[in-house]
Amino acid sequence: MAVKVNPEECIGCTACVSACPFGAIVMEDGKALITDACTACGACIDVCPVGAIHREVEEKNVSMNKDEFKGVWVYIEQVGGQARNVGYELLNEGRKLADAMGQELAGILIGDNVDQLTKEVFARGADTIYLVEGKEFSHYSTDAYTITLTDLIHTYKPAVILMGATNDGRDLGPRVAGRVGTGLTADCTNLGIDPATGLVAWTRPAFGGNIMATILCPDHRPQMGTIRPNVFKRSAPDYSRTGEIIRVDSKVKMTDIRTKLLEIIREGVASANLEEAEIIVSGGRGLSKPESFALIEELAEVLGGAVGASRAVVDAGWKPALYQVGQTGKTVGPKVYFACGISGAIQHVAGMSSSDIVIAINKDPEAPIFKIANYGIVGDVMEVIPALIDEIKKVKTAG
Repeated sequence: MAVKVNPEECIGCTACVSACPFGAIVMEDGKALITDACTACGACIDVCPVGAIHREVEEKNVSMNKDEFKGVWVYIEQVGGQARNVGYELLNEGRKLADAMGQELAGILIGDNVDQLTKEVFARGADTIYLVEGKEFSHYSTDAYTITLTDLIHTYKPAVILMGATNDGRDLGPRVAGRVGTGLTADCTNLGIDPATGLVAWTRPAFGGNIMATILCPDHRPQMGTIRPNVFKRSAPDYSRTGEIIRVDSKVKMTDIRTKLLEIIREGVASANLEEAEIIVSGGRGLSKPESFALIEELAEVLGGAVGASRAVVDAGWKPALYQVGQTGKTVGPKVYFACGISGAIQHVAGMSSSDIVIAINKDPEAPIFKIANYGIVGDVMEVIPALIDEIKKVKTAG
């Protein structure tokens, strides 16, 4: 979509020049001319007294037969033969979408010797599994997985594809969408069916989280989106469920893979599995200094949990971004979440509100975090945490 000036109607009043917030309009031969700096914001359209400026809508490519595309697919991300939780979370939500659309739910498994995961995928709600195996999939690579998922889409034509907004999902999703000529809504926090159109309604934060945008994909298929981990809950598995396994031969050649994995370096393990952790201990600016994070790490260790941090801590340089929990960090949903010295800003709460139990420790009794906490301790974290650690150690010693 572009903004254009009709030179025959333009009277050269320059009202649009001063109204443009990007300086994208200049006067040439007494007429307004829109330059390449235009962002199509439309400010000039509103101020033009003679209606000489208008939006020029590009013709849409509607040659695609959308009726050919059927079914809801969930990409089951796995590492070393172990499925990530987000795949099972999306199977639960995908089941709801598929039922609402009157279509089947399929799981997509790509990897090396991953057929042992099929039973769990069926138990979590899939009707069908598309299984592609090969040594070339032993570790995730952009080329191999993009070629394979693109080929599956061209062959079987799904209507909807759900993927986790993980590091791999954020890499794979946009590449596949570009290859098949469709759109992709990234980092969704909610899904539904638009009642007016029957399309999937993808909801995600926009403008720094200040608004929630709902996005539709009416003209292209499949409808694709990546969804943040821990936004949805996993359903209880039903191991009596079975379905059809469609084994698909890999079309990837080793020469197609332009990168070579040299080494895997395990770093920041305590935070790397935040999305998978059942217990998370997070620290905020209430710890006063970075050295105090040793207490957070010790409490996480005795509980067998992972370490998290608020955005304020990351911005202050106390912890790397890998540890950040919140709207601009990682979305988590553990069984127990400790918020230590964290005030409870809405951006942080958005990343951990799906936790089963929230335990807050803060010396400010009016801190917003207490409004969502199941248990609250009003006190100095530097005094409360050591006492907790001692008690937990006593309980563990006593068996």
